[in-house]
Amino acid sequence: MVVTNRIDATLTDITSLEYDVIVNAASNALQGGGGVDGAIHRRAGPELLRACKKLGGCATGAAKITPGFRLPARHIIHTVGPVWRGGAFAEAELLTKCYTEVLALAQRENVKTIAFPAISCGVYGYPIQLATRIAVTEAMAHLRQNRHLQHVRFACFNEEILCAYKSQLEVQNFTHKGGGRPWR
Repeated sequence: MVVTNRIDATLTDITSLEYDVIVNAASNALQGGGGVDGAIHRRAGPELLRACKKLGGCATGAAKITPGFRLPARHIIHTVGPVWRGGAFAEAELLTKCYTEVLALAQRENVKTIAFPAISCGVYGYPIQLATRIAVTEAMAHLRQNRHLQHVRFACFNEEILCAYKSQLEVQNFTHKGGGRPWR
């Protein structure tokens, strides 16, 4: 199954996307904050904070869904990525779980379009090259198995992250065409 035309990365403001779902790189409390999380909360309006308070927080690697409220996106899936502590504290497993949980929840909700930020790459300090490898690997694997999901976008907030995603998309496309094995 061809997935390369169903996945991309672009320099954009994730809060401006008219997708079924945008993903929020949230904190455990789901109370808003800085970075992507703060931008999503500001644009969605105070209804989002009220809805998040009812969810009772979110564990690292888990995913929870709310309406998009004032966003152009219909829904927000909140996930909590790991804080990078050198790589010896199950960070890769937890970040992988973020993507698998978000994509599983999106599938249960019959989502056709979804946009991800660079989960854990801001203040949580996850190395961009390692994070994009996980993100692209999980998204492409899910696209190969889920025909209902039509498009995955990685919404990048700067050129460095955009370049990392584009590089990883090229590697994964080459791998899928028989040029090698995906790395993790």
